[in-house]
Amino acid sequence: MNLCNERELRDLLARHGFRFTKSMGQNFLINPDIPPAIADASGAGQDCGVLEIGPGVGSLTVELARRAAKTVSVELDRALLPILAETLSDCPNAEIVAGDALKLDLAALATEKFHGLTPIVCANLPYNITSPILEKLIQTPRFQRVTVLLQKEVAERLSAPDGSGDGGAFSLFLRYHMEPELLFAVSRENFLPRPKVDSAVLRCTRRTRPAVEVADEAYFFRVVRGAFLLRRKTIVNSLAAALPELSKDAIRNAVTACGLSETVRGERLTLQNFADLSRYLQAAQA
Repeated sequence: MNLCNERELRDLLARHGFRFTKSMGQNFLINPDIPPAIADASGAGQDCGVLEIGPGVGSLTVELARRAAKTVSVELDRALLPILAETLSDCPNAEIVAGDALKLDLAALATEKFHGLTPIVCANLPYNITSPILEKLIQTPRFQRVTVLLQKEVAERLSAPDGSGDGGAFSLFLRYHMEPELLFAVSRENFLPRPKVDSAVLRCTRRTRPAVEVADEAYFFRVVRGAFLLRRKTIVNSLAAALPELSKDAIRNAVTACGLSETVRGERLTLQNFADLSRYLQAAQA
């Protein structure tokens, strides 16, 4: 069965009485060239255990199972379980776990399922959980690489260079822990049902150490988030709202001490700028 053939896919779904659930952000690939391209991009090999989130009907799962030693796919929609049992019947190294990836202990799951293997992630992420699931994966050091298909606009924002003006607090959080690469675009015509936006493949490789050295990581990210609290305001005004324990003069002095203009906005700062700024701001509290 060609899981990316639209007619065969519709027949499969109809035979199982499946109906798309909009709230789950379900969009299945119908271009047979894309699942193998994503699987190749993930770097899955016989030394890897691959965690997939939202396998759909299993078109990407099959390609991952052909490359990796083991694939474990977490699926929330129980209506897809009998379909996956059929489509993955020839993939003995592919396992389906019924559950919510946002609630599962993914580190424990990787430890249990991928003994002796390098855990990586590869998925066509449901649009509605992109940010929370990415945050969870970034915070799970067990996963060395995360390769995901997501909205193109989001992928571009997350891979935006430091200080380009296109990123935000979350893209800096990602870049602090991982090295993101925007690999290739996937137009909306390649999905069933067709979404309103195009997609792209983003690969994130975990750094051996954070991108910048900071003395207090929690405070560093408090400053990063604070810089984007009032997106259209200068960093001085935004941080004044985010750090009420500091006077605006103290914040202004810290900003200029870093060699930055007091009228600069948060999106123009690099990770190193934020590392320096958080150090000056924390010192001002002492």
